[in-house]
Amino acid sequence: MPFDPGGELNTFSQGVAGAGAIVSFTGVVRDVTGGLSGMEIEHYPGMTEKALGAIRGEAMQRWDLAEAMVIHRFGRLDVGEVIMMVATASKHRKDAFEAAEFLMDYLKSRAPFWKKEVTLEGSSWVASRDEDEEALGRW
Repeated sequence: MPFDPGGELNTFSQGVAGAGAIVSFTGVVRDVTGGLSGMEIEHYPGMTEKALGAIRGEAMQRWDLAEAMVIHRFGRLDVGEVIMMVATASKHRKDAFEAAEFLMDYLKSRAPFWKKEVTLEGSSWVASRDEDEEALGRW
């Protein structure tokens, strides 16, 4: 289901007391090759929510955060549509930035979503990329 990143960030920000830094990242379906018409994202309900909750909890423990949020869509998404968002709030910007990067790296490489790229010629599953695994390795 679509969501409004600005509205989500406003709601998140209003619910955070004492934070000196709020960091957010919004991901958008992009067409790198010039032939993508969209993506189909599959997941297992229940398992996905549990995994996202666990990684959010890990971020809360590893960094001095007041709050953290993870939103990830599934189903059919067209190029240009918002696919995901993370937000973190902390007393200090370093914790907020690092925790947001950690959450994004996790979503890119470990979250239980399966992505299929759809083009005019057909569709194919998106394989994991070495650079995504390397990014996660720093945490």
